[in-house]
Amino acid sequence: MAEVLLYHHIQGLTDGVRALADELRADGHIVHTPDLFDGRTFDSIEEGFAFAQETGFDVIRERGAAAADGLGPGIVYAGMSFGVMVAQRLAQTTPGARGALLLFSCVPVSEFGEGWPAGVPVQIHGNQGDEFFDEDLPAARELAEATDAAELFVYPGDQHLFADSSLDAFDPEASALLLERVRAFLASV
Repeated sequence: MAEVLLYHHIQGLTDGVRALADELRADGHIVHTPDLFDGRTFDSIEEGFAFAQETGFDVIRERGAAAADGLGPGIVYAGMSFGVMVAQRLAQTTPGARGALLLFSCVPVSEFGEGWPAGVPVQIHGNQGDEFFDEDLPAARELAEATDAAELFVYPGDQHLFADSSLDAFDPEASALLLERVRAFLASV
């Protein structure tokens, strides 16, 4: 069993994010899903981005960090797109982090330190034709090449949030494969 802190994407804590968390809970994992947008969800990436910009990216990142307070060591930090920023930072800087799941995004490791922490496994997932993930793909490849503890999975397709079953971007086949790989990861940490 793993304890996972799953940060939602730019459209908020949608039913699809909750469904993904429930899938992992059904496997016996403890999954926390903090709502960084105070109950708001958005119909588009652009609307979510406008809300985040208005609220303040630093404010939202601090909400994300606060959600980790009191959970203790041994957490798997997971993020979906926008949520990767908080999850990756915590995975890289929190002593005792158990692992990281970076879905649809990856930040250069240098943003949070000199290198990826030893002994912290990480999986990165994204679509090869996704305009947003394409921007992050060099950082994802660099991370995957820098440590044996990293796995990079690039799927065919061009949808950004393809594992969120509540969005039009949902790809059932790619999502099932992502979930299979995430389950194997969580079983191994």
